[in-house]
Amino acid sequence: NRRKKKDDNILEIPSIPNPFPELCCSPFTSVLSASLLPKATSRKKQVIKVYSEDDTSRALEVPSDITARDVCQLLILKNHYIDDHSWTLFEQLTQTGLGRAVEDHELVMEVQSNWVTEEENKLYFRKNYAKYEFFKNPLSFFPDHMISFPSETDAAVSHSGVLQMFLSSSTYPEIHGFLHAKEQGKKSWKKLYFLLRRSGLYFSTKGTSKEPRHLQFFCEFSNSDMYMSLTGKKISGAPTNYGFCFKPNKSGGTRDLKQLCADDEQSRTCWMTAIRLLKYGMQLYQNYMQPYQGRSGCSPLNVTPMRSISENSLVAMDFSGHKSRVIENPTEALSVAVEEGLAWRRRGCLRLNSHGSPIAMSNMGMSIHRSQSWFHHKISREEAQRLILQHGLVDGVFLVRDSQSNPKTFVLSLSHGLKIKHFQIVPLEDDGKLFYTLDDGHTRFTDLIQLVEFYQLNKGVLPCKLKHYCARIAL
Repeated sequence: NRRKKKDDNILEIPSIPNPFPELCCSPFTSVLSASLLPKATSRKKQVIKVYSEDDTSRALEVPSDITARDVCQLLILKNHYIDDHSWTLFEQLTQTGLGRAVEDHELVMEVQSNWVTEEENKLYFRKNYAKYEFFKNPLSFFPDHMISFPSETDAAVSHSGVLQMFLSSSTYPEIHGFLHAKEQGKKSWKKLYFLLRRSGLYFSTKGTSKEPRHLQFFCEFSNSDMYMSLTGKKISGAPTNYGFCFKPNKSGGTRDLKQLCADDEQSRTCWMTAIRLLKYGMQLYQNYMQPYQGRSGCSPLNVTPMRSISENSLVAMDFSGHKSRVIENPTEALSVAVEEGLAWRRRGCLRLNSHGSPIAMSNMGMSIHRSQSWFHHKISREEAQRLILQHGLVDGVFLVRDSQSNPKTFVLSLSHGLKIKHFQIVPLEDDGKLFYTLDDGHTRFTDLIQLVEFYQLNKGVLPCKLKHYCARIAL
């Protein structure tokens, strides 16, 4: 009776009309009609292979609309690297000996779609410190003798104003100078006077004349990519080692390349930087200001901390007293770290070997540096220059290597002023102890680590401090 009474009370409740009858459940239909469900926007995924400096590779399954910046961010997170905004994808065309840094906003699948099937082209993951250096130091990239401004513009234009003119749609500075051009279908090169304008690249048929009737169109950049020559004179027979070229998209081969060659590195850097700004404009500035903003949204966060997750969990501690304490002062933490490093070095030098005698300071100094990322063992001068060039000709990019001419010495290879210079590190023995010096013994160091650390903090006899080292990373 109670159950019946309860059911009667339920039936007395007035029924509420359903405002969405099409969503009603029926034994003959599904709860939701297929036509009412939102269409799943499935992103097609593909597998790409990325190489590192030591030729190890890693396969990644990525969406088809992933950008170069997103791929770099993915590899940074997977390998727990610190992101200093200098990581980049580098496209290398093995058959033609060409390479270029892929822009952060470019779609990786579009880059690979321009590859010829039979060519063994590769994507490298490496650092490129010069990627956006022209935004920080335009003075080194645009020398006064290569740039001119429109007649209506004031002649006294600052170098920061030069960049604003490059990014502006109304005005554009003119880049001019001599370049060696390879004639189509021939092996010969001809030196011509070139001019870069908003409408494209031109050369003068009569000396240095800029009159329209003497200018002949050479190339435009919307349907082509710019590459740097990695092999110098070997493949193309260029007159210098500072070559670059334009490769049309969907190119059929080397016959479609438009090859140029500059007389020095500063000239090539100026031409290539100006053409990048001409082709991409404000997009480059957005890449520089917002390095994590990608089209595919692969990055997990809009802003990723500069340090890795493992580093963020570390704090500086002092265990010298009865109770441990956290060192909150950054200056004190740095000095403690330096003291700990020196103490570790002293302990290592006095460690006993199997015969019970102390390990000699010279033996310790000769081996301690081999585990460092900036040391590259027995590589040639040309290989050292190639590595520094790949990492970007920014002041302070360096590596240390064994000397080929003198087996007992080492060489510090350093980039400064868009040039690569080599300094010999000479071993010096005094009172049975071995030291290393760059300035004929005026400044002495017990090992190469101490030498590098000193010149990272002090310029000394070098043209600039050591800032970025070239490392062979492994994926």
